[in-house]
Amino acid sequence: MTHWSDHLHASGARFASERLVDFGDPDQARHAHDDTVAMPLLHLAVLEIAGADAERFLQGQTSAQLELVDGDFAPLTTFCTAKGRMLANAQLVRVAEGHYWLLLDRDLVDPLKTHLGKFAAFYKVELRRRDDLVLIGLAGRDAPALLEARLDTLPPATWHQAAQGESIALRHPGPVHRFVLCVPQADAAEVWNALARSATPVGNAVWQLHDIKAGLGWLNAAHQDTYLPQMINWEALGGISFKKGCYTGQEVVARAHFRGQVKKRMVRAQLYGAVVPDIGTPVLDASGKRHGEVFSAALDAYGQAEILAVVSTKDDDAPLEVEGQRLKRLKLPYAIERLDPEELAGGASSH
Repeated sequence: MTHWSDHLHASGARFASERLVDFGDPDQARHAHDDTVAMPLLHLAVLEIAGADAERFLQGQTSAQLELVDGDFAPLTTFCTAKGRMLANAQLVRVAEGHYWLLLDRDLVDPLKTHLGKFAAFYKVELRRRDDLVLIGLAGRDAPALLEARLDTLPPATWHQAAQGESIALRHPGPVHRFVLCVPQADAAEVWNALARSATPVGNAVWQLHDIKAGLGWLNAAHQDTYLPQMINWEALGGISFKKGCYTGQEVVARAHFRGQVKKRMVRAQLYGAVVPDIGTPVLDASGKRHGEVFSAALDAYGQAEILAVVSTKDDDAPLEVEGQRLKRLKLPYAIERLDPEELAGGASSH
């Protein structure tokens, strides 16, 4: 175990796996709704891209417009195959000139590093998995005040960043204020202890629930090379720049947008039951016909499963179910329409 996991264990954490932790609280989702909570984000990790050619290298590989990534705006992005299928999605953070972090699912760091390594040999750039960084989630009503006290500056706006020493804070959307703190492992115990004095420790399943409520789908190893970005509403979240030049998969992604050729879309839903389905579980109609599959799932504050699912855009009103549990569609907190990252960069939102 690392010093960080040792500290969490000593603080009462229970590890279900390398990527899932909780603190033994059966009502953690409810506490996260009513209180301010802190959680170890073990399911996320950082891939570092650094070097004299880092910006030029990333510009040819990612859906983000690199000139917008300025140390303030930290946009969503995606990496695709030549056929436009997503290999990973991430948040892109500029640490310094020629120095970037990608925040993404921990199980995709090594596959993405291997994929990008095929092209990195032609650039002055190095790729490194940053396991020496710890990611902590802070969420709830008092989260901005706690973060402001920690950073000694105003908290960042949504999809923006703020730095304090070697630590960086990122703001994510959701039903409550949400921040990701990226801190050196040497400082993690002190940061956690300081937050835990005012915020209730909970498991990272709560963070994943809030991602679902935000309509925000993070790919993991089970999703690789499956979806066009639009199938998980990535252009509606500002994760695609349609104003930049070529990048791997750009032609297919642009064609799907401008010709409207997206046959599946991500939806948010509640299941009438407490069984949390696995990723990829079929979404069926009453006759057993498959309409799509579960993308992510978690238990809500009332003990019912909430999910994101990628389903056919046809027959939007068809009654559907997952593992015998009736599916009730819920409203997404954003419109299914193109949101340019250029607009997000220029008009900081603090929601």
